[in-house]
Amino acid sequence: MNSKFDNPFPYSDDNKRYHTYNYYLRHKFGKKVYKVPLNIDLGCPNRDGTKGTGGCLFCSAKKSGDFAGDPRDDILTQYGEIREKMRKKWSEGLCIPYFQAGSNTYGDTETLRKMFYTALSFENTAGLSIATRADCIDEKKADLLKELSEKTFLTVELGVQTVHDETALKMNRCHTFADFMKGYELLRERGINVCAHIIDGLPGEDREMMIETAKVMGSLGLHSIKIHLLHVLKGTALAEMYLRGEFRSLEMDEYVNIVCDQLEVLPPETVIQRVTGDGARSELIAPLWSLKKLSVMNEIDKELGRRNSHQGFFNSGRSF
Repeated sequence: MNSKFDNPFPYSDDNKRYHTYNYYLRHKFGKKVYKVPLNIDLGCPNRDGTKGTGGCLFCSAKKSGDFAGDPRDDILTQYGEIREKMRKKWSEGLCIPYFQAGSNTYGDTETLRKMFYTALSFENTAGLSIATRADCIDEKKADLLKELSEKTFLTVELGVQTVHDETALKMNRCHTFADFMKGYELLRERGINVCAHIIDGLPGEDREMMIETAKVMGSLGLHSIKIHLLHVLKGTALAEMYLRGEFRSLEMDEYVNIVCDQLEVLPPETVIQRVTGDGARSELIAPLWSLKKLSVMNEIDKELGRRNSHQGFFNSGRSF
């Protein structure tokens, strides 16, 4: 336990008052573990006309894989190149191949099986992370994921973004909260770790709506969650809305307070994979303060300290 806290948080051995992914992986594997983002150039049912066209209004042309590998390269080449860059920061540690860009269960099951098992064979791997949409999971795909989960540490990352269908409709998600729950249940009943992605600052949403999304996520028994800040990126339909003045992006102090509010209602056991997101500097229109990622994370730590609070403060009905 961390004796620095007035109320020590059990999932921390530093100054963090929330259950960080770094803490979780370090205690699970006994050393540093980091993700290596890959791009296998799969499509999306919200781009090819199956469910919609154009994609979600906030999604970049790279399908949220702006930091992943070059899809023109095979995944072994991608893994090697990105891992080498990361080794400059972390000279030792294990890696998790991360199928990041696009909807990575939107394809033929046997093709996916080959890709996933190829990644499992890479040197120095500790598991797999697979990002997708919940409406791209059926019984057959879920069975494949269960098979993988029995062989390695697997996390399936599902973008829900918001529990409010009116917001999802405005964002051209072509994906409802019921769609999310259907895919999530297929995974949960097979014992698969699920990480949900949510976005703060979506047009039309106020603080209470964002906290409600966190509360609902906290009730589901998720393994982990990623809290993202809405980025306005060049070339997106969202950028056009922003430049027309149809909404404003969150200020840093607003975002910090909302994230702390959300952490307080999430169960302390839920792993927090992210408390803010990355936007490519060359593509980011707003908010520019988000480029100072470390500063944002530090402000979240400071705010929880000012509150003498921690993750789960209101969820558990008790303090530690």
